Amino acid sequence: MELKRIHHVAYRCRDAKETVEFYQKHLNMDFQLAIAEDAVPSTGEPDPYMHVFLDAGNGNVLAFFELPTQPAMGRDEQTPEWVQHIAFEVENMDALLAAKDSLEAAGIDVLGPTEHTIFKSIYFFDPNGHRLELAANTAKPGMLDELKRVAPAMLEEWSKTKQAPKHAAWLHGEGEFTAPGE
Repeated sequence: MELKRIHHVAYRCRDAKETVEFYQKHLNMDFQLAIAEDAVPSTGEPDPYMHVFLDAGNGNVLAFFELPTQPAMGRDEQTPEWVQHIAFEVENMDALLAAKDSLEAAGIDVLGPTEHTIFKSIYFFDPNGHRLELAANTAKPGMLDELKRVAPAMLEEWSKTKQAPKHAAWLHGEGEFTAPGE
């Protein structure tokens, strides 16, 4: 099997209209389509829903379900709030900083920019409590190739020790990055 791309990623929302308007206004996403049914197609269960789809760029689709007959939505209380998030790439640092200014002008709390060595990002929440990230790539030539090269060894070490491996310590400010062969 060969996957072509992510068809869509779906999350729950409190209010479909409010959610679409937020993503249109603040992330310039185009509202693609809505599907509403009184029963779940895969199970046949009676459970009315509104399913909305937004264009996240380059064929990526972000979707939401509003489920008015279900208990109020919550989040996984066993997982820290910073872990589960949706990250979107922006063109460059100027776009990232402009987005931050625009979000803050709209009264949205924004954290960052945060330095991740290979990108910088800002974080904020949508009206449903989903954490969002906007990221601008800043990697120097060779950095991503080196991270890919050491990824299997890092994963293997992590699976045995549950301690952060040091194969890419430069990523966290411990030493300088040197491309292989330099």
